[in-house]
Formats: sequence, C-alpha cells, structure tokens
Amino acid sequence: MMNKYFDSNEKVFDITERYPETLDVFAANGFEHLKNEAMRKVMGKTINLETACKTKKINVELFEKKLVEVIDQTRGNLDATLNQTRENGDCEVSILGVLPCPVRIPLMESFTKWLQEHEKDLDYKVDYELKAANFGVDWIRDEMEKAEEDSISDLFMSAGFDLFFDEKLMGKFKSQGVFEDMSGFENLNNDFQNDEISLKDPKGQYTVLAVVPAVFLVNTEELKGRKMPLSWEDLLSGDFENSISLPLNDFDLFNALLLSIHKEFGEDGIRRLGKAHMRSMTPAEMVKSNVRNTSSGIPTVTVMPYLFAKMVREESPLKAVWPREGAVISPIFLLSKKSSRDKVKPLVDYFMSKEVGQMLSTSGKFPSTHPEVQNGLTEDQGFMWIGWDYINSHKDLGALIKECMDIFYQEAGVK
Repeated sequence: MMNKYFDSNEKVFDITERYPETLDVFAANGFEHLKNEAMRKVMGKTINLETACKTKKINVELFEKKLVEVIDQTRGNLDATLNQTRENGDCEVSILGVLPCPVRIPLMESFTKWLQEHEKDLDYKVDYELKAANFGVDWIRDEMEKAEEDSISDLFMSAGFDLFFDEKLMGKFKSQGVFEDMSGFENLNNDFQNDEISLKDPKGQYTVLAVVPAVFLVNTEELKGRKMPLSWEDLLSGDFENSISLPLNDFDLFNALLLSIHKEFGEDGIRRLGKAHMRSMTPAEMVKSNVRNTSSGIPTVTVMPYLFAKMVREESPLKAVWPREGAVISPIFLLSKKSSRDKVKPLVDYFMSKEVGQMLSTSGKFPSTHPEVQNGLTEDQGFMWIGWDYINSHKDLGALIKECMDIFYQEAGVK
C-alpha cells in the first residue's frame, strides 16, 4: 500500500516523530512501550514499520491504512471539503456528532456526494460537523450543558451512552420528548431484533444505526496453563487478575463495557473487572517480575473492537474470541429533533440507507441495523445488550457510568 505520509520500511520512531497522533494506534495494537518517550527513542529507532507488524503478527497493509486514517483525520487535510463549518448563518439544518474513525472518511465522502446529487431537492442548506471519534465529545458536551431545545442541532450522531443519556446533556431532552425515531423501520435487522435482543426503542425516540462490538483477543502464549477464556464470566473469575488490557481511552466502548458488566454482574462485577485490568507500567516497573503476573508485561487478554481483532493473522498466537454471552456493544445512535421532521427526514433516510449500512458493516465491522444488510455473523455471534428496560429504569446513565468508573478505578489502581 502506497501513501503520502510514510513508507513501511521507515523506522517506527521516524513515523511517530512526524505524526505523534499515531502513537495511540500503535499502543492499542500491542506497542504500549512506545508511549514512553525513552523507550520510543531507543526501540523505535531499531525497527521499521513492516518488521514491527510482523513481530506482533499484524497485517501490515491494514495497520498502515489505520495509521493513514488517523493522520488524515488529525491533520484535517480532508476536513475542508468534508465539513461545512457553522459560520454560515443561512444554514437551516444542522448535524452534529462523531463518527468511528475507520469509517468516517468513506462515509463523509459518500454523504458529500449525496448532498451534491440532491442539492436541487433540498430547498435548504445543510450544516454538518462530524468529527472523528478520537476527538471525543467534550466539544459537544460544552455546547449542550447550557442549550435549550430551540438552539440544539436538528440531528445528532454518536456511539455510546454517556452523551445521549446524561441528564445534564441530551438526557434532559429525552425526558421532554424532543427526539423521534424517523427510520421508518417496522423491524430491524434480524441480528438486532429477535428473541434474544431488540435495539428498537419502544418509546420511539432513539434510532440505532449500527453497533461497535467488543470481543477478546487472547495471547495464547501468555495463558501459562490457564484455560482459554470464552466468556465475560471467565474474565471475571479471578484467573485473569492483572492480566487484561481494557479500552480505557475508547470512552464510548469502555462506558458500554462498564454498563454491561454492571447489568449482568452488579457492582461486584465492576470490582472484579478493575482487578483484572493490567495497569500501564514504566520501564523500571517492567523489569520487576514480582510486580505483576507476567514479567514481560504483556496482557493475556485484550478487549477491543471486533474490527481490530479481525486484523490478526491466522498463524498468530493472538486468537480472537467472540464471548459466549455475546459481544458487548456500543450502539451508534441517531437523535432526530421531532420539530425539524420535514427537513431532517431525508437526511435520516440517507444515514439509515442500505448503502450506508453496508459500508458500516463491511468497512468497519460495525454490524448494521438495516433489515436488508447482511452482516455476515454466525449464529453464535450474539450480543450483550443492556436493553431499553435497563436504560429507562436508570434516570441518569451518565451518573451511573461515573459511579461504575469510580469503583473500577479504585480496584484497578488507576488515577
């Protein structure tokens, strides 16, 4: 794969030096030591990108693509043409939110093309700001804390529960009936509406576009006699204390994980999850074999999005496991303002189209709720969904997430 930023024969240090935004990608894929500046300068200068990927049994082309996407998003070289800034006072419909990094660029290019093709049909201007998920949602949070119904955007899009169910943010509008599910789907995809699960909001307010599933990536060389973990219950059994890497920096997925464990295993489950989490270490700590279960500091299990687990080569000691109870899911929500229905509905129809659903399912391994999309899942690839009853029985999920996080951090020793 050719790109305009770097070559696979370049040293890892040189790539991270020019593009520090790639460090999170390296760390999330087994190169945690690069987060330490001293280690990055020493080890990063001795190995090129292609060799580094081979040592971790990672597909070089897919990893390179991920690095390019992050650089593109951070440098904003595409944002000038993919975003319409909110400086234009004559825009009548506004869209706000974040998109998962792996699909943001193709989705925004598709949306831009769709807008151009339907410019004559839309007798109003569309203003949209859809940033990459790695930017977080604080920029939306700051705006929402003081917003009133008439001043909020017409359409919101984001994964996770924090932003959309926090009573200080979008939750207050939920209770006021401001939003409406405009998908028009009587039934969702069979993967998400069956005897085991239903993502369709019974109150007709929230729309679920797709989901980000979390699965296990097990390093079989680090099991050290322990049985292969096949379920969330296995991870919390005590056999994997201080052995699991969790997506702490992926707030949407981590929050979904906390809520799912809380629902299925209660506060005790959160405590056990905290004990299982492997803390980050400095190089000095790494050499002290008595500090942790494995002297090498390599996690036995990494909980990660399904997309990244699919990047691992078959011959690798890293094995992807779809949990027996189901993959924890972070839903990608659409919130559509009821009062703007006439103008918002065509936009919702686009985002809920089969074309977009197929793009999410294929490019990002984010299974779509569109009833006609083939997500390519097997019968044993189910989901651990907290459910609408759980959501509606807790007035403020934002506060509950904070409670779970405090318990987790206390047990994990993370400050």
